[in-house]
Amino acid sequence: MLAPGASAAAEAAVRAACEQIGVWYTWGGGHGPEPGPTYGQVDPSDPASEHDPERLGFDCSGLVRFAYARAVGRDLLPGNAGHQFNTPHASARFSAGQGTGPLLPGDLLAWGSGGSIHHIALYLGAGKMVEARQSGTRIMVSDVRLGGDYAGAVRIGAPAPGTFRTWGTDVWTHSEPATGSPRVHKFPGPTTVRVQCQKHAELVTADGYTNDAWSYLPEYRAWITNIYIQGPAWLDGVPTCP
Repeated sequence: MLAPGASAAAEAAVRAACEQIGVWYTWGGGHGPEPGPTYGQVDPSDPASEHDPERLGFDCSGLVRFAYARAVGRDLLPGNAGHQFNTPHASARFSAGQGTGPLLPGDLLAWGSGGSIHHIALYLGAGKMVEARQSGTRIMVSDVRLGGDYAGAVRIGAPAPGTFRTWGTDVWTHSEPATGSPRVHKFPGPTTVRVQCQKHAELVTADGYTNDAWSYLPEYRAWITNIYIQGPAWLDGVPTCP
């Protein structure tokens, strides 16, 4: 019996994740073209992953992706753990210091430091979570680990205003609206993002398109050329940056 207060979608996501208990963790699993289990890859940093290419299953973010896709009927949370923790579909965020007190079933728990998130799980209530933890294990229910590099939690809600989707592979964001500025974050594939504002800046030509419009992504504190955002060259309904 889940603790009360969670949305119907969050409860459905928890049920979908719990149905996978006993399925193998496999590094890179769950990141196919559509949400669902896939065969994994060898993680060069983890000898326990040597059999992951033979195992059909999920890694941590693959499980979260599948659970919410099953719950809402669309691919709401693609990408890795960092993308999911920074999702524009967040309706609330909770710091590590707040512990589990304000959390509801279906909230996403994240671990990482320095802005780099390496693990994510779904909260169940009563200090428990369901997770795809690491190579050599199966999807399990665990006690929430609040120590170490626990980074906080996020609640999934309705899409925020200014929500768009990127396209392309290995697309970098930048610290300024210019390709010569430092790179900030790479989107390995299409990702849902929130655009705060846009401005005319450096003219860019890529993949057969030319555009001088750039968008600011507040969750990443970075800029992306509008070439890689689905929609018109100048995004509808997005204000001009000051």
